[in-house]
Amino acid sequence: MGNVYFYGLTDFQAIATGAAVLASGGGGSYHDACTIVQQLADQGYTGTVQVQDYDGATNACVLAIMGSPDAADNLTLTAVQNSISNTVAVLQAYTGMQPGAFIPVEIGPINSLVPLIGAAMSGGSIWVVNGDGAGRAVPELPQTTFTAPSGPAPSPAVLASDASTLVAAEYAVLGSATASGIESLAGGVVGGFGGYSGIAMWPSNAGNQFALSGSYIPGTLEQARQLGLQLLQAVTPLSTQAVAAGIEEITGRAARAVVSNFYITSVTQSTSSASLDSGIIRLDNAPDPAQSTETHYLYNLNENLIMYSAASTTPDIIAPDSICYYSESTGRGFSNASDDLAQYFDAALGRSTGNTVSVIAVQTAPQLYNTPGVVASFAALLRNIGYAGGMPPA
Repeated sequence: MGNVYFYGLTDFQAIATGAAVLASGGGGSYHDACTIVQQLADQGYTGTVQVQDYDGATNACVLAIMGSPDAADNLTLTAVQNSISNTVAVLQAYTGMQPGAFIPVEIGPINSLVPLIGAAMSGGSIWVVNGDGAGRAVPELPQTTFTAPSGPAPSPAVLASDASTLVAAEYAVLGSATASGIESLAGGVVGGFGGYSGIAMWPSNAGNQFALSGSYIPGTLEQARQLGLQLLQAVTPLSTQAVAAGIEEITGRAARAVVSNFYITSVTQSTSSASLDSGIIRLDNAPDPAQSTETHYLYNLNENLIMYSAASTTPDIIAPDSICYYSESTGRGFSNASDDLAQYFDAALGRSTGNTVSVIAVQTAPQLYNTPGVVASFAALLRNIGYAGGMPPA
């Protein structure tokens, strides 16, 4: 079974902080995650959540918030709790399965917290699996290890709004044999709910021989916590090189600083009908792009997918490798959500705030890379934004 952990509020904050780096620009807003942890403290929560490997004997499901980070701007604890409560209630009513464990869909400031908050709401009857489906955040469900042929069917997948009562909630039960089918169906539903939604999927129970067993990347919540503690406990912000070295030591995946102490000088962002934020972010080695001697561009679909230098025909980094943000000015990571980017780019004035930004490349978790269809799924996303080159080797 491995180690068993008991995470309290300090650990929740550390997980959000570490995940803000590891998530490759996605997984929800770090600004909102910090607010939510503080609101949980303000509610008087002093408990702990049990976190461990999946035991292959407990009813479980993947639990997350799905949709556009910008649509979920200023997400509150109440909205998250309502989304979880409504989603799990509908799943239980539809399947007759009472979950005893939740597993994160990905690593991200919000989506690493959602299962922990769900478990905290249960008063100890639900625990959380120490792992996730990607070792980073991903734009869509097909880019996760849960899509492996040996894994569970993704449906029934339940989406529910954040209404204060189940009676008032909008919800949908989706059925498809594939993650891509659920993703396609969910896009319109999430848009109808206002751009984001709670989602519970990939049920794992005796009926499918507890099929979540072995279908996730183990240890990733604890990895995010360890990295977050390093950042939070640093007296002064760590160097980019030190953070890259820390990631490599904690995760066992190769990590390297690609650009250090650049400035965000342009942000172009929009939200699609499927409730995904897409954008282009420009990084320069001077706060005034007119004075810059080196420029890089980041393309994202919620998460960062590719970065290239204006002076090179070869991309700097390509997904599924992670393209991770870190700032030596703030000592923190961040996401592509507008409230996170605001610390680094003043949208009203159209210029850098003066806070520096670094980008760290982190090698894909082997289990993600080797899951059939995952690399092809990333390649399809990259083709949609105009990249037709090769994919990184394992």
